[in-house]
Amino acid sequence: MNRLLRLLIILLSVATGALFIYSAYTKLFPTIQSFEYTMVEFTHIPLMYAKIAARLFVGLEAALGALMVLHFFGKSKWVLKTAFALLVFFSLFLIYLWIKAGDNINCGCFGDGIWMRPSVSLLKNIFLLGIISLLLRKARGFNFRFADIVSLFLLAGTFTTLYLVFPVYEVYKMSLKPIYADTKWAPATDLTKGKHIVAFLSPSCMHCRKAAIKMHNMMLKDPAIPFFMILGGVESDLTSFWKDTQAQNIPFTRLKREEFLNYTHGIFPQIFWLNNSMVEENTGYPELDQKLIEKWMKP
Repeated sequence: MNRLLRLLIILLSVATGALFIYSAYTKLFPTIQSFEYTMVEFTHIPLMYAKIAARLFVGLEAALGALMVLHFFGKSKWVLKTAFALLVFFSLFLIYLWIKAGDNINCGCFGDGIWMRPSVSLLKNIFLLGIISLLLRKARGFNFRFADIVSLFLLAGTFTTLYLVFPVYEVYKMSLKPIYADTKWAPATDLTKGKHIVAFLSPSCMHCRKAAIKMHNMMLKDPAIPFFMILGGVESDLTSFWKDTQAQNIPFTRLKREEFLNYTHGIFPQIFWLNNSMVEENTGYPELDQKLIEKWMKP
């Protein structure tokens, strides 16, 4: 192989690997929830399965991308073969998505970072499959004694790091009976049915006020967002809270200190994403995102 062709093969491997890493990055940030909800929306699998699958695909993309950049192709070039198989799987899904939902949707291949139609993404995958086919024939990679072991350790390390940094939280049922126990403050909204984003806020907490302000502004843009606030302390004065947050457009109720702490364990704000009483997410206010919530609200 002449030097120019060898350099071209190296550059193609690095560029392909970098694209895999970027694809994984856009699915993780600003939040992996968006990728999870895309999977639920178009495949209708349970959210817990989507959480596990999302991390599996992202981890595989990131690990394969890193290995291609480093030229660790493994024995019999299993890294390239796995990347090829992953692209074939994604392409079959894109064809299914195109048939099922049409071509005027974001396929999620680059998360919310780059809006891409299934047809365009399919062409991109076909191009990448051609490049990986070339790499399978021409690329050499590192063939030192422990290259295969190093490749496997990098793969395992990527998956381990991903699941540690972005853990899968259990979807569980929340008991809402204490919220309805006090007839004076029992919510008119039935939080046990349908989707609701319930924020437990302490009126005197600075971060809780920031959460209320953010929720207030998001509801101004989309009044259909099912926010609900549970404010701790039935005796406390809310004048300052309403003045700072202007969040009177969000339905709320009050909860006595003991019950409030049972839900929050002394850490607030606590924001629970409920679907028929099942807690699907538990986030802070920085993770509240208008587009993400609207995606989650879809049936």
